[in-house]
Amino acid sequence: MRTIEIKENDGGQRLDKYLSKRFKTMPKSLMYKYIRTKYIKLNGKKCDKADYIKSGDVLTLYIKEEFFEENPEKKYEFTKAPYKLDIIYEDKNIILIDKKPGVIVHQDKSYHFDCLVMRVQHYLYKKGEYNPEEEKAFTPALVNRIDRNTGGIVIAAKNAETLRILNKKIKTREVEKYYMALLCGKPKYDSGIMKDYLIKNSSTNKVKIFKKPVENSKEIITEYRVLQSDGKKSLAEIKLHTGRTHQIRAHMAFIGCPLVGDSKYGKNNKNFINDKYQALYAYKVKFNFINSAGKLDYLNGKEFDTNNIWFLKK
Repeated sequence: MRTIEIKENDGGQRLDKYLSKRFKTMPKSLMYKYIRTKYIKLNGKKCDKADYIKSGDVLTLYIKEEFFEENPEKKYEFTKAPYKLDIIYEDKNIILIDKKPGVIVHQDKSYHFDCLVMRVQHYLYKKGEYNPEEEKAFTPALVNRIDRNTGGIVIAAKNAETLRILNKKIKTREVEKYYMALLCGKPKYDSGIMKDYLIKNSSTNKVKIFKKPVENSKEIITEYRVLQSDGKKSLAEIKLHTGRTHQIRAHMAFIGCPLVGDSKYGKNNKNFINDKYQALYAYKVKFNFINSAGKLDYLNGKEFDTNNIWFLKK
């Protein structure tokens, strides 16, 4: 018999979800049997697979010892990634990281060991704020994502409650995201809010914009403001009201002002200032909570930015 006290990051989820993460080698059919026959109890009482657990709850388990066994020689994959981060802001709940162009945020088909989320996990492991042996159901995660070849601010959540709150706030557009972009040419108007429709072609990893809704399209809203222009190139601040794939790149190209260096959406775009990256940077985030953010209320009204924008230094 063993007991497990539920930690803060493991609270707020169904019992069966927690057990599946905690005991990865345990067949689900056996797990359900253990629950039905009271081989797994919650706070000393019979429980149900759909019960929600909370911090401080105690599980009593009369299960095979083999499910508790760990490999002491196990090495964590995230330790292969660098652990140094360019941190803009950090507290007990979040980290704001200035991601450089060329770094992927999550694993993809070309992934070998290095991506931003792995760097975050390694960083917190080094600091002693993340222990995989204790955190069986949660790993530090990223709240937003940025394309590999776009730089800028990425938010990381240190705990499960923070992740849940910020995921909801982003969905309800209470976390505002601003970009700096260098455009080819000059938009017809110095500022505007563009509302159009986008379709993504997964096979080509490219999107197409339409003025009116078409089948399977999603509305996109992009706000821009020209900061300076010489007619050939324009520096603009762009605010995303929706967050679709390649939204800024495709939307600015749609109005005839593709990003400098964007060969995917800028036809015959010879205006390269870097042979790898388009001139786009997620330079500012603002927390603008309309409703309570619980433990994150202290962030309301705060904004964070970076002036480390590579194409402004050329």
